[in-house]
Amino acid sequence: MYIDWLACATLVISLVAAKGPLPSDVTSVKVRWLEDKPPLHIGTTFGLPWPRGKYPADKVGFTAESGGEEVDLQTWITSYWPDGSVKWTGHALPGSDSVSEEYRITATPGEKPRQKGGIKVNEARDKIIVDTGKIKATFPKSGNSLVSSLETESGKVVGKNGKLVLRSQSKVDDIEKGVEYYRFESRINNTAIEKDGPVRAVVTVRGVHQIAGGKSTAEHNAWLPFTVRFYLYAGSDTIRTVHTLVFDGKADRDYISAIGLQFDVPLAGEELYNRHVRISGVEGGFLNEAVQGITGLRRDPGEEVRVAQFNGRKTPDLVTWDERVSSRLQWIPTWNDYSLAQLSPDGFTLKKRTKVGQGWVKIPGSTRAGGLAYLGGATKGGLAVGLRDFWKRYPTGIDVSNAASDSGQITLWLYSPSAEPMDLRQFHDGLGEDTYEKQLDALEITYEDYEDDYNTPRGIGRSNEIFIRLFESTPSSDELAALTKVVNNPPMLVAQPEYIKGTQAAGTYWDVPSKSPNTSEAVKTIETHLDFLNKFYQGQVEQRRWYGFWDYGDFMHTYDTDRHVWRYDVGGYAWDNSELSPDLFFWNYFLRTGRADVYRFAEAHVRHTSEVDVYHLGPYSGFGTRHGVQHWGDSAKQIRVSTPIFRQIFYYISGGDERVGELLHNLMDADKTFLTVDPRRKVREDNGTYVPDPEAIDLDLGIDFSGLAAIWLIEWERRGPRWEEARSKLNATMHGIASLKNGFVTGVGLYNVYTGDVKPPATDADNKGDVAVSHLSASFGLPEIIAQITEYLGDDLPEAFDKAWLEYCYYYGAGAAEQTARYGKSFGNVSLRQGHSRLTAYAAKRLGNDTLAARAWDEFLNTDGFLPTLPWTSVGLNGSEVLAPVDEADWISTNDVALYGSAAIEDLAQVGYAL
Repeated sequence: MYIDWLACATLVISLVAAKGPLPSDVTSVKVRWLEDKPPLHIGTTFGLPWPRGKYPADKVGFTAESGGEEVDLQTWITSYWPDGSVKWTGHALPGSDSVSEEYRITATPGEKPRQKGGIKVNEARDKIIVDTGKIKATFPKSGNSLVSSLETESGKVVGKNGKLVLRSQSKVDDIEKGVEYYRFESRINNTAIEKDGPVRAVVTVRGVHQIAGGKSTAEHNAWLPFTVRFYLYAGSDTIRTVHTLVFDGKADRDYISAIGLQFDVPLAGEELYNRHVRISGVEGGFLNEAVQGITGLRRDPGEEVRVAQFNGRKTPDLVTWDERVSSRLQWIPTWNDYSLAQLSPDGFTLKKRTKVGQGWVKIPGSTRAGGLAYLGGATKGGLAVGLRDFWKRYPTGIDVSNAASDSGQITLWLYSPSAEPMDLRQFHDGLGEDTYEKQLDALEITYEDYEDDYNTPRGIGRSNEIFIRLFESTPSSDELAALTKVVNNPPMLVAQPEYIKGTQAAGTYWDVPSKSPNTSEAVKTIETHLDFLNKFYQGQVEQRRWYGFWDYGDFMHTYDTDRHVWRYDVGGYAWDNSELSPDLFFWNYFLRTGRADVYRFAEAHVRHTSEVDVYHLGPYSGFGTRHGVQHWGDSAKQIRVSTPIFRQIFYYISGGDERVGELLHNLMDADKTFLTVDPRRKVREDNGTYVPDPEAIDLDLGIDFSGLAAIWLIEWERRGPRWEEARSKLNATMHGIASLKNGFVTGVGLYNVYTGDVKPPATDADNKGDVAVSHLSASFGLPEIIAQITEYLGDDLPEAFDKAWLEYCYYYGAGAAEQTARYGKSFGNVSLRQGHSRLTAYAAKRLGNDTLAARAWDEFLNTDGFLPTLPWTSVGLNGSEVLAPVDEADWISTNDVALYGSAAIEDLAQVGYAL
């Protein structure tokens, strides 16, 4: 088949944007809660898309209303169309005593209205003070306390000296002697106002952990850099906190044994029997205790007294008590310390003691703790601190200490000191794989790409969400239960899928499921399959216990049908690390359905993959790690894992999450990592003499270009600090690929890290036309990012680049005869054709070619991957052949899930009419 590509290239740009834009008179959008209306409104941030060209960034204002009444709204722009109009915005609503079902956000062209809100931010030489109208928080600019004071609306100081605490040790093996133990605390390097608005303020504290004086058995350098962001909303008494740390130690000598956030809670002047401890248990349950309990005694102080204490209210005056109790208070123990340890996702233990040096008393534990604790008094007020996904991120813990003293403490353990120290060493000793030849041979049996020194955790990160709430007096347990629910599912406002689709700001390669009564059975079947895959993976996380500090958010790669387990211990078949882009499937499925369960699953995945699977410092910075038994263990460090297209939708939907935004921008130097990490080092003929040339780096035109293009496009559309450089490099690289005789089919080009220019590969210096097609090239977001670039640039897209991409889309699945007729040789035995059907569908849509559309569906239904004849169900297993009852679908692999999911969504959107 002959295609007049140049004629088509001028036709098709307009076709991309032809379907489904919003009507021109739409100026407002409703946003609704992702789940049910939350029990508390502590302030929230969300994102909204807008159509191209409609609202010039400097001449538009945004307002919010609910139930006909205006609501304070803060707005900022998170993304721009090329013409400078608004593409995505972030918005913040203040805290409120009432919660509406929905809000309407309206864009008004013209002068920007003055944004209103009640938050006040004052910066002095040595501190930053934020007043929300409900609370006042003070953030020092030096020292070890991130938060020096937390003050309620009435002036009560209920929290002081909020700091990070850390413990580590030098060895872990039982046979080793001379173990050194270290205790650290935070040391501030910088405290800054990251966002200062009338509704929402963000204070960011950066620093390291340093030895805490007199508490360690040896010296240790300051280490583990941290970033802690505090989010404060007008009208709210709750502070959302995002805690991030990056591991910069040595796996064989720096064993973390505890990570925590600690606050002092002033209690002086509060009677011991009016001091209260609350610790969340299972499904809204709470441990309700007083420091000095007067219930259950041999003598009864009186029902009114007992009820008041249990409910956290000030007890009646002591003279009203039964004298047989009031005269003997000195004999009633005071409970100074409480400790909860969640050492597995299935159980927590509780204990308390009267003071250091005395024995602990066990409190009956249970399964999955809510992760929130309160310490305070009936008259002095108190502080509650909670960790999101507490049991899912085990081993975690909560300590309430010194509750019987004038200054108590709450320590929220992100990694519990009751657990075994964190051991990040390689799980095997190398097995003698000391040459590339041996490593490649081992790859053939375990699928692990091992190489010593590349299997390091140095540079990986992890973020946790913490919520801090101030109280004027001890709250009811029902109020704390509501807070625990909010902590674990932070309320999120979202627009409907139809609106997002209509703006075309989140890609044009997905569509909402058809609601037509004439929808074909074939389409309904695919929709059923997509639903099954989403629910199955959510269920597998629970049944297979894919939880833990480093693990939660990821899932496994391949199933072991003999052992009835995922291959958690077999090389490259274990943790998935975004192989073949399941991220895109789950996020695009959320966009088209708006389902809360899908959003929460994909959100946890983003939080994991963007932090744990990617390096944030060191020689591999900006690259991610291929799938393996340990998230950082495989020696293949590549940009295909760190590509920001996997985080893009979450960033915009969340209103521009600051941590993810930071990660997106930090990738701008990822191309320089090619100078220290050569992805082809093991297969080069000249691997003993090869020296990377910064002006001629081997660049894979699929997996490498897709990552770089995503970095550049996102930096450009966000108008990040280096957006002009990003735009220049993207344009240079596109022109370079277009200049290659065989375009994308060339496989590899020589890339200039300074300019973005691409030249022919060393194997084809004269540009006669190499053919080097890989099944992986288009499997890590290449079709999606090029579709976005095409839409973004419109008429400014280089025509020859467009032609090169359309040719690749057409010829990958065209067959050997057509490939040979065009390129002089075939592509060989190409695979992953089901996943590549979305390339064929894209070309069919762009060319208006019904024959090609039919070919796309044939590739999707009748080649490889998931076929319609599969069971499309799971089977329950129990008994002695499995450790615990599970649902098994032994025909599933995550590679096929990723490809089937993305192809189904994109094929339906682009050529659904042909099915």
